[in-house]
Amino acid sequence: MGFKCGIVGLPNVGKSTLFNALTASKNAEAANFPFCTINPNIGVVDVIDTRLDQLAILSKSKKKIYTNITFVDIAGLVKGASKGEGLGNKFLSHIREVDAIIHLVRCFDSERITHVNSKINPANDLETIKTEIILSDIDIIEKKLEKSKKKLLDEKQIKILEEKLSHLSKGEEIKINSEDEKNFLSNIGLLSIKPKIIVCNVDEENVSNGNNYTQQIIKSYPYEKIINICADIEDQLSGLDKKEKEIFMQDIGLDKTGLNQLIKEGYDLLKLDTFFTSGPEESRAWTIEKNTSAPKAASVIHTDFEKNFIRAEAVTCEDFIKYGSAEKCKENGKLRIEGKDYIVKDGDVLYFRVNP
Repeated sequence: MGFKCGIVGLPNVGKSTLFNALTASKNAEAANFPFCTINPNIGVVDVIDTRLDQLAILSKSKKKIYTNITFVDIAGLVKGASKGEGLGNKFLSHIREVDAIIHLVRCFDSERITHVNSKINPANDLETIKTEIILSDIDIIEKKLEKSKKKLLDEKQIKILEEKLSHLSKGEEIKINSEDEKNFLSNIGLLSIKPKIIVCNVDEENVSNGNNYTQQIIKSYPYEKIINICADIEDQLSGLDKKEKEIFMQDIGLDKTGLNQLIKEGYDLLKLDTFFTSGPEESRAWTIEKNTSAPKAASVIHTDFEKNFIRAEAVTCEDFIKYGSAEKCKENGKLRIEGKDYIVKDGDVLYFRVNP
């Protein structure tokens, strides 16, 4: 299990350039006209983890498999998308398929690159996206409530929808009161409940400290995750080897790539952890939600492992690396036997015992 992030925004804000840079590809056409991207471009990127690198070396593994993140470059949204303007309905259906949304906004001036509204105003751009998503969700809820007349929903579900409709109609954020409620709203396709990261696409001079546009975003959205990325810099970095990349980043004072920032923020946003399996045949990273039980974590490897779970042998990644193997960890009292109630921790190295 990895996770899927959709890159959304108005036309000509740098979505395709950023997508190409993050995925080290040229799959998404980047050009100076609206709706350059029509069908979504999809790229899968390994989440490089030095812990896995060390485990693979110590276990002398034949294969090393990172977990991954999928980026989806989605067509530009315009005002009226919820009513079908531009590529509206296609745009909104593509967002429904992702786990988290990257709201990309243009925070730089350029006479060469046109803006769909002829003026750079990132706060207004975000408001346009937010409004169209809310209007789409209102439409979904109203259609669901119409079906309630045919007894397709129970009283609890009707009450939930009426409450959320009231909030959305006032332009308010939806509050999720329980996991069951979250699952219900996700299953009907609401977009406004999806976790989001606001990415400010800045020029090279402002990538570290931001500018007036990014300050505008921070002021308007004080409770959101906001990061600055220069899509052009990321595009340049994607074509360099490791050593060249390090030198270039030092020269411009950049300590972390945009890809690494997005991975970190994505894991935090979606509350994800990583555990490892390691042996002579394969060392592998696996992504799970935080607070996942050992049997549920085992099901990520194979669905039958959850129902046939007996126990897990667990050691921290730090101890495995320190002592050099699971056997040495066991000799030094660092390998633990855990049962069905064990909650897997980030960095655990696990060996599952299951009934055949």
